[in-house]
Amino acid sequence: MILGRALLLIFLTGVVAGCGTAENQDTQHTVNSGSKVVGTGTANNKLPNDNYLLRDVRDDVFYFVMPDRFNNADPSNDNGALEGGISAGGFDATSNRGFHGGDMQGIEQKLDYLQGMGVTAIWMTPILRNKAVQRDGVAHHGYWIVDFTEIDPHFGSNNDLKSLIAAAHKKGIKVFFDIITNHTADVVKYEECHHANGDFKKEKHCLYKSLQQLTEGDDYTPFVPLNEQTVKVPGWLNDPQFYHNQGDTTFKGESSLNGDFNGLDDLDTENPEVLQGMIEIYKNLIKEFKPDGFRIDTVRHVRLPFWQTFSPSIMAYAQEQGIPNFHIFGEVYDPDPAQLSRFTTEGKLPSVLDFSFQQAAADVFYRKHHPQTIDALFAQDDLYTDEDSQADLLMTFLGNHDMGRTGYFIEQGVPNASNEEKLKRSILSHAFMYLSRGIPVVYYGDEQGFTGDGNDVNARQDMFPSLVASDNDNPLLGSNASTADNNFDPLHPIYQALRDLAQLRHQHAALRHGQYESRYFSDDSMMFAFARKLPQGKEYLAVFNAGTEAASMKLSGRSEHYEGLVEATRFNLNNDVIKVTVPALSFALYQAK
Repeated sequence: MILGRALLLIFLTGVVAGCGTAENQDTQHTVNSGSKVVGTGTANNKLPNDNYLLRDVRDDVFYFVMPDRFNNADPSNDNGALEGGISAGGFDATSNRGFHGGDMQGIEQKLDYLQGMGVTAIWMTPILRNKAVQRDGVAHHGYWIVDFTEIDPHFGSNNDLKSLIAAAHKKGIKVFFDIITNHTADVVKYEECHHANGDFKKEKHCLYKSLQQLTEGDDYTPFVPLNEQTVKVPGWLNDPQFYHNQGDTTFKGESSLNGDFNGLDDLDTENPEVLQGMIEIYKNLIKEFKPDGFRIDTVRHVRLPFWQTFSPSIMAYAQEQGIPNFHIFGEVYDPDPAQLSRFTTEGKLPSVLDFSFQQAAADVFYRKHHPQTIDALFAQDDLYTDEDSQADLLMTFLGNHDMGRTGYFIEQGVPNASNEEKLKRSILSHAFMYLSRGIPVVYYGDEQGFTGDGNDVNARQDMFPSLVASDNDNPLLGSNASTADNNFDPLHPIYQALRDLAQLRHQHAALRHGQYESRYFSDDSMMFAFARKLPQGKEYLAVFNAGTEAASMKLSGRSEHYEGLVEATRFNLNNDVIKVTVPALSFALYQAK
């Protein structure tokens, strides 16, 4: 039986029809293929291991979600802390910078939607209690933490979080927390820059003071305004001695490690007390909530010795708490594999987000660069290999909340392309992510064709009906809807494509654990091919055409027979030579028999 037939039909027909939203239904789009879709759907989307605790992380498909922008199930918490205070306010559903109301209950309500897409792990942006409003914005993203022991009231209660985790686990879906060790919310001030109430005296920033300046006595005098002296939890975080206090980072040189990240209080992570304090904070979260792993923010802004102790300590504690496959991956915002791999080898992190993968995929599928870029990327995979990390543990992604969406990159790369071509480019790039090495991460809303206007707040649209005018005027890929509509449509062509790709991964172990091998790259072709193969198994041959016209390639065969899982226009094996023809912006997948 040919699997993933819906993917092929989308590529070959290119017919996408919009339809109106029926009352009380999420449906807004449909694919008119004219043919019966075979071998798809949640009934066949069985996980490799339904026991989430025992499932290898390489068997997972991740969904990266910003809770505030996903689904609002409880409007009563939209303004955060009901009693007021530092974690109250900031709600403005018309502004792309305000809180919009999404919460833990909202995610729990949509677990079936995620499961239907083949998602097996949810990674949420930080959900601990924040300073809701700072001078430069509102903490809808969750990265301005003041209390490391409880959930932010905008997102619900600790019990709501526990309910979500229990419901997800019941469906075999893991839950990952986004954690921070580099900084806290902006509370510590400097006498040289600020008035007693915390307002700036002149400039709206504090110039970075180098380590050399500090040794010469040119430093800042830190203080905490009276009304914020006890807002951080645990209490030791309120003491300025545990911060670098060197002013705002320039993101260059030593300031990248010691400066305040956009004004946030930069923890002195070289201090043994800070190291042990952060380890205890996250041990307590593991003990109380039993998450399945952590994504760690701003990893490259903390020195390697911190990670060399933190990561093994957290992993060991999670295992003691009965979470044998607890996984950690870090955010090292750098597209260079040599820099990324330092943190998985020297730094003792099991994995990092693969920014080099994102750049290579965007270059080839959105910017029409030559596929040799991909070959050069995977040729460096050995950099990640040591006793506790390897390239197939890397988290691969195509867009995110900081840099922008897949749809935006496509709009920028091929602005004059047809809607059909843009849709194909999105699906093709996701197919590459699902079938090549690494653990795929889908950014929420990309499965509904969201585009956005750029990075940061311009890439954080609501899945529920949006009131943000600058979001609602954006076109969606594969749809006539807009973000003003309810966008939880299981008939959207990208959603269906991702469902089928997840099914392929779930049903074929080589696509999750198989060694990657380059099989065809040529200087004069937009086609390329790679294989995935288990040590004692037959190869799975993936063939991609990143060009805008049908094309053919020849390569050596490794078997007397290949079965098509996603078939191309033509496949011929003769005298150990494969000739395959693939339509424009399409792919094929074959299993050697």
